[in-house]
Amino acid sequence: MILSRTHPPTLRAHFKARPDDFLVDEQLGFDCSGDGEHVWVFIRKTGINTAEAAQRLARAAGVSIRDVSWSGLKDRLGVCRQWLSLQLPGRATPDFTSALSAELQIERIERNSRKLRRGSHHSNAFVIRLRNLQLSDDAMDFQTAWSALEQGLQRVRQQGVPNYFGEQRFGFDNINKAQAWFLKQYRPQNPVERGLLLSAARAAIFNAVLSERVSHATWNQYLDGDVMNLDGSASIFLPEQVDELIQQRITGQDIHPTGPLWGQATQRALHSFGACAALEARVAASFPLLATGLLKHQVDAARRSLRLPVQALHYRLLENQSPLGPDLELSFVLPAGTYATAVLHDLIEYQSL
Repeated sequence: MILSRTHPPTLRAHFKARPDDFLVDEQLGFDCSGDGEHVWVFIRKTGINTAEAAQRLARAAGVSIRDVSWSGLKDRLGVCRQWLSLQLPGRATPDFTSALSAELQIERIERNSRKLRRGSHHSNAFVIRLRNLQLSDDAMDFQTAWSALEQGLQRVRQQGVPNYFGEQRFGFDNINKAQAWFLKQYRPQNPVERGLLLSAARAAIFNAVLSERVSHATWNQYLDGDVMNLDGSASIFLPEQVDELIQQRITGQDIHPTGPLWGQATQRALHSFGACAALEARVAASFPLLATGLLKHQVDAARRSLRLPVQALHYRLLENQSPLGPDLELSFVLPAGTYATAVLHDLIEYQSL
């Protein structure tokens, strides 16, 4: 699926050429209690995914993988620091030495009264190096293209970016597997895969709705019938009236329009109406197999912000030995459950190596 951009990119670069080109630091936003039956481990992993790190810690501690929890899945291709917790009632902190390697290091160990739950961390801090900046548009010179990129960076600071789900949500073949499952031509191997396929199906419809609104410049504007999200929270609401104050709150990134995480209607869920609902229904109708499959499997409908605020955004050019062009280093902080690639997509044409 080709996703709309707010502005066409003027530069392109290589992404994740090396593991240390993509650094992620999970930020909890709270402290551990210092005691309890749960051992919290702050790890640094390189070249392995979160599930593999959890499995290695479980083996070292002599427990089942079911006793290991994490807040968010982090990329395999990169250097990622994150928390995991192990439930060890009545046990001392285990010796994790057998789990350690160049791929997995432990930086801190804490005790806590509760386990780590999905989505419980506050944010993720990223440092990304994009290598070999080159022109996307041959009609431009590099200085003009760089000036356009700097304008884009200022724009991102002021208004955020479209909150697309990243490539990680879709895996290697999750959409095709979801469609085959809905056609009864494939069966998920376990509950984890089942959840991944349902999530990918919802993400595909959400991204398509968002792309449509980006193409009409309404992704960060009120559209008749919008359900709004209060920034920094899961709270959503329907405005009683759309007045100047609502428009100011949208411009100030205090509230954001939302899009659908497709599923069956519930009494507690808020639903869009008017022009917004019509657009969402039209886009979902272009994914009939995914939309009906989600309803059949009784996935509850939800909403997700269409806009992703980007905090602490900094950038700098870095010289290298390549004749292709300099490197660009970006650093920024994003809320939990969002994707760094959404920021890159709105700024630059990138290619993963």
